[in-house]
Amino acid sequence: MPPGLAGLEQSLLLWLVVMLRPGAAFLAAPVMGAPQVSVQLRLVIALAVGIPAAQVSGFTLPAEGMVTLDGLLLVMGEIVMGLALGFAVQLGFAAAILAGEAISNAMGLGFAAMTDPMSGQASSAIGHLLTMLATFLFLASDGHLLFARIIIESYGAFPPGGRLPLGLIAGLVKLGSLIFAAGLAIALPVAAALVLVQLILGFLGRCAPSLTLVSVGMPAAILVGIILLAVAAPTMAEAILRAINQGLAQAGSLARGG
Repeated sequence: MPPGLAGLEQSLLLWLVVMLRPGAAFLAAPVMGAPQVSVQLRLVIALAVGIPAAQVSGFTLPAEGMVTLDGLLLVMGEIVMGLALGFAVQLGFAAAILAGEAISNAMGLGFAAMTDPMSGQASSAIGHLLTMLATFLFLASDGHLLFARIIIESYGAFPPGGRLPLGLIAGLVKLGSLIFAAGLAIALPVAAALVLVQLILGFLGRCAPSLTLVSVGMPAAILVGIILLAVAAPTMAEAILRAINQGLAQAGSLARGG
C-alpha cells in the first residue's frame, strides 16, 4: 500500500463508527427522519456532527479490530444510544398525532385519512394538520439545532464504547406516559365540546325521530370542530410546543447521563 494511503482503512472505519450514533438519532427523530429527506443528506449531516464530537471525546477504534466482540458491542451501543435520543424527541410529536386522532374521531373524520409526510404512514386529516404545526414549531424554536447539540453532548458523558445509561429505557417509558397525557390534554377542549354536540344531536334525535341525523349531525360536528380548532389553535400550539420541549429535555437528560 502506498505510504500516503497507510491509514486510509482506519480512517474510513473511524468515520463509519462515528456516523452510527448521529445517523441512528436522525433516523428516529422527527423532520430529519422523514422519508422525503434523502439518505445522502442524512449521511453528510451525521458525518459533520459525529467527527468533531468523536475527536473531542478522544475516541479510538478497538485495538483488536472491529470484527470482534468489542467491536460488535461498540456498534450496538452507538445505534441504541442514537435511537434512544431520536425516539425521545419523536415522542414529543406523538402528542400532536394522538390529539389529532382524538379530534378527528370526535368530528366524524376518522375515515378521512391521508399520508403523513413525517412518517410515511396514513393518519387522520386533523392529525396531519397538527403534525405540520408541530414541525413548524420544532423548526421555528431551533429544535433541530438543539437536537444536534444534544447528540454532541452525549459523546462527553457516553463516549463510543462506554457504558450506556442504566435509566435509558425507564426514562423513555416515563416520557411516553407524560406525552400520552399531553396528547389527551391538547385534544380535550375540542373533543369534549364535540362530544357535547353529539349528545345534543342524540337528544334531538330522541325528541324528533323524523329528523335525519346522518345528514345534519356530521356537517354540524365538522362545522363546530373547525370553529373550535380556530379558537383553540394558540392554546394547542403552546401545548404541542411544551410536549416537544419535554422530548428535547428528556433527550438532553439521556445525553448527560441523567
